[in-house]
Amino acid sequence: MSDAMMNMWISFIGLFLMFVSVVTAIVSREKLSGFLQKVVLVFSFLCLVVSGLIVFYIVIGGPTSTHGS
Repeated sequence: MSDAMMNMWISFIGLFLMFVSVVTAIVSREKLSGFLQKVVLVFSFLCLVVSGLIVFYIVIGGPTSTHGS
């Protein structure tokens, strides 16, 4: 698999984690309370941090070669 394709799949994982973060935060605020709410919010925050690191990695990595390896 080429570097460009690998970066694409990694960025998709980052986008998915952002989506999971938003959904879990909304569910936690609207439907949960107490200890479980805090646990789900921490999970949401961790998903957001990991997705941010993934996006940072992809952006700092710069453009990839257009030729396959």
